[in-house]
Formats: sequence, C-alpha cells, structure tokens
Amino acid sequence: MGDLEIRPAVADDLPAIVEMLADDPLGATRESPDDLTPYTTAFQRLADDPNQHLVVAEREGRVVGTLQLTIVPGLSRKGATRSIIEGVRVHADERGSGLGTRFIEWAVDESRRQGCQLVQLTSDVTRIDAHRFYERLGFTASHVGFKLQL
Repeated sequence: MGDLEIRPAVADDLPAIVEMLADDPLGATRESPDDLTPYTTAFQRLADDPNQHLVVAEREGRVVGTLQLTIVPGLSRKGATRSIIEGVRVHADERGSGLGTRFIEWAVDESRRQGCQLVQLTSDVTRIDAHRFYERLGFTASHVGFKLQL
C-alpha cells in the first residue's frame, strides 16, 4: 500500500471514476461511461463546494479507487457536523487488497479533521458483502433509508 496516494480528484480522472461507478450490477444500469457530459457538470459543482471532497486513490499513475465525502453542518445532536461517505468504488483488480479499508480510514480521519461528530453512509440492500465490510470497520446498521426518485 506504500505506493498508494489518496488525492483530490481532477477533471482528467472522470473517465476512470465513471468506469468504476459503472462496474457493478447496480452501476451498470444507471451510469453512462460513453457520455461524460453530465459527470463533467456534476464534477464542477463538487469542485466549487468546499463541503464536497471527491477523492481518488492512485497507484503507479493509475486511478484505482474513488469516494465522495460530504461535510454537513446541522442543528440536531447539539449542532453536530456529520459527514456522509458516498460513491465508494475500488477498481476490480484492486478488490481484496486493503484499499477499501484504507479509503474508509482516510474518510473517517478527514471527517475528524473537519470537526465532524458522526460519519454516516448508505449501502444498497443488495450489497451484502459491503455491509459486512462496513460492520468490520465499526459502522452499525442503525437506520432504515428511504429514497424518492425525482
């Protein structure tokens, strides 16, 4: 893992990021690696927002992972700031290498550095292996999530 760098994503990373987002059964149905236009627009919105941290893991000049960390100030929990981990992906040939653990540890450490009192994430109910992974890292399945497609 010594040759791994976790760094802010740049626009040139978008093709690799989108490929990873699309590289699973759920992502294959909702991502479009052939048209980066909507991703470019979204990337700029993220880059302009200081509470958004889109990062990549790079090994030997190649993007091998990505995640988004969002910092959310709030009133609940006595004015606690929380972070949300989203869009965690590890390149297929890096899975099982420890990169996922290193990524989540980075996100938790960065959340502390940003003054957060709580780190949260959601995971699709079908991602059973991911649930075990997050539980091994100390996360608890404490809530039921809801979505409304617009």
